[in-house]
Amino acid sequence: MVTAYVLATIKAGSERNVKEKLKEIPEVTDVNILYGEYDMIIKIDLDGISELSDFILDKIRAIDAIERTTTLIVAG
Repeated sequence: MVTAYVLATIKAGSERNVKEKLKEIPEVTDVNILYGEYDMIIKIDLDGISELSDFILDKIRAIDAIERTTTLIVAG
């Protein structure tokens, strides 16, 4: 099991809509809107590290209002 946090920059005014879309994805275990440099933090749990790249590209970045992401992989 791999846990990662994705920090995301969202198109202004789209935060609630993006949060609802992310909550529909089974691997997304928590989503919170933030104030500051990033607009959202997304917690994901995957079976293995090899799935991470495709998951970020195909599920997270595929949402139009997500403009930029930074992924943090939990070490232990």
